[in-house]
Amino acid sequence: MIFRQLFEPISCTYSYLIGCQETGEAALIDPVIDMAERDLEVVRALGLRLALTVETHIHADHLTGARKLKALAGSRIAVPVADQLPCADVQMREGEPVTVGRLQLQPLATPGHTANHHCLVFDSPVQQLLFSGDALLIEACGRTDFQSGDAHALYHSVHHKLFRLPGETLVYPCHDYEGRFVSSIAQERARNPRLRDGIDELRFIEIMNDLKLKLPYPKKMEFSVPGNLMCGICPDHVPPEYRAPCDIREQG
Repeated sequence: MIFRQLFEPISCTYSYLIGCQETGEAALIDPVIDMAERDLEVVRALGLRLALTVETHIHADHLTGARKLKALAGSRIAVPVADQLPCADVQMREGEPVTVGRLQLQPLATPGHTANHHCLVFDSPVQQLLFSGDALLIEACGRTDFQSGDAHALYHSVHHKLFRLPGETLVYPCHDYEGRFVSSIAQERARNPRLRDGIDELRFIEIMNDLKLKLPYPKKMEFSVPGNLMCGICPDHVPPEYRAPCDIREQG
């Protein structure tokens, strides 16, 4: 198994490369359109072929690189089935593994940040990995005040699914804004200021409602959400300063 954590600094988004050494197939989890060429260079430098991109949810803070990578590399697009995106090639649902060569990613339905959010569990040869999307961040979690968010649902997704994973499971989130790379289930249960053991559901909802009053909406949300509903098309109203990544140039 080949694994790389990749970073996009504007939206502080982590994408994850999983590669099967036996078949040469690779998947990218939550790719960002701005980094599509960079990511593809990494895939090829490792001697892999990009077979699949996987979306944990419909992102509001960046455009996905899924459609651009499909144009450049012929990769298929996987999304949660309940999002019902006609542009997707793979309809992802809990209980049905997503295969990458001989590797398997196990989708885990975790609504709350968005209604159809899915995390991905991967049993590596060394340790279990959780690609937690925006459901569980490092000492934080994704917002619940827009895009079908639901604090009640997120609390139950984390406590009844994610926190029941083994404590040593490594947590790789979709974002971190403080330069951190990885956490663990045990650490989040002990230290997460919103979700740690001892914080009940009512207190969590209070915390999330308070965040709604303090935080502005993501600055790219107006075009990212409709663009991501089409797997990464740049809508006509993308501002000029954000349009450069929309161009698709074939790589040599």
